[in-house]
Amino acid sequence: MGAQAAQVLTEQEEKNAIADSILQGIIEMQPRLRERASKAKEDRRVPQESVQELQDLGFFLAMQPKRYGGYELDPQHFFKFSMAIAEGCMSTSWAMGIVAVHPFQLALMDDKAQQDVWADDIHTRVSSSYAPMGMAEPVEGGFKFSGRWGWSSGSGHCTWALLGGIIPGEGYRTFLVPNSDYEIADTWQVMGLQGTGSNDVIVKDVFVPDHRTHKQMDGFNLTNPGYEVNKAPVYKIPWGQVFARTVCTPAIGSCKEALRLYKELVKNKASADPTKLAGDVGTNERIAFAANGIDEMECILMRNFDRMMEYVDAGEEIPMDERIMYRYQSSLIIEKSIAVVDHLFNVAGGGSVFLNSEIQQRFLDIHTARAHVANNPTSFSRNLGATQLGLDNGDAFL
Repeated sequence: MGAQAAQVLTEQEEKNAIADSILQGIIEMQPRLRERASKAKEDRRVPQESVQELQDLGFFLAMQPKRYGGYELDPQHFFKFSMAIAEGCMSTSWAMGIVAVHPFQLALMDDKAQQDVWADDIHTRVSSSYAPMGMAEPVEGGFKFSGRWGWSSGSGHCTWALLGGIIPGEGYRTFLVPNSDYEIADTWQVMGLQGTGSNDVIVKDVFVPDHRTHKQMDGFNLTNPGYEVNKAPVYKIPWGQVFARTVCTPAIGSCKEALRLYKELVKNKASADPTKLAGDVGTNERIAFAANGIDEMECILMRNFDRMMEYVDAGEEIPMDERIMYRYQSSLIIEKSIAVVDHLFNVAGGGSVFLNSEIQQRFLDIHTARAHVANNPTSFSRNLGATQLGLDNGDAFL
């Protein structure tokens, strides 16, 4: 037993070392991300230089199975990367974080789908749009599939897409489609997160083999076919828990940057007499509110995944009541981030209204993130409240 425990510890230490190296590389990359932020905004996509740097650091391999060159890191590591990238550029964190989390879902799918994507190149990237906009008609060996989806972040940097669709009589599945079977429509003209390149994806009557689909209920019930080949405990965390955090965690990093920008602004104004800061109660209260809010969000994020990893490492299922609570807490992140950034932006001075204002960009990015359906807490609060009163769970994506 002792030798086994030592081996587990050694494997964890190896993962921690890989994660520390990636995180340090991202921190060193932050000045370049800040410099490229205007280019990302202007081009409405993440600069290729940033994509390549993240690939070289191993960021896209974080959640990928070891069988395909990945690291199978814990989600806590992945979301530390997400926050650190967002400090430099929230658009880059949002788009590339979504791309980098897809290997987790691919690991849950039939191994034939994983081979289709990674057999020739472990660095193959996949975008997504999970809205149930696709119509699937069962045919021999698979489905005839059509639809149009918005918000496919980072799609211009990818050669496959995971797209949501409905099968009549069955319900929701995700469909894996190569870029030879879809077109990208340039629609991303928005007020914030401009650099995410979240354009539309259009599919017209293409064939998708059955093995390139992922049943929603397999993800919910943890009966994923990928378990036959990918045995790492991390993949027993429900897919919904991992993806939902991918589209809110960048806001925590962006709040950190907004607070840094605000403190610099205040310090520069008071540079002639630093004692003014201590006497300005309003300024101190705003900084305290922001710092505490950021800490609370980060602590809950890490606590929740610490708990989930404890369960799966022990070979136990995560209790449903905790899954429901964690999903609700995830849905609150953007609203909490809006409270933080609004608190700072409201008193950021006249310079904040000009279009090149960095703190304004953070304000716009975080408010834009609220438009994503996963960041609307209404349904998740109702589900939590109902189950607390003894009613049945009504959500399959948690």
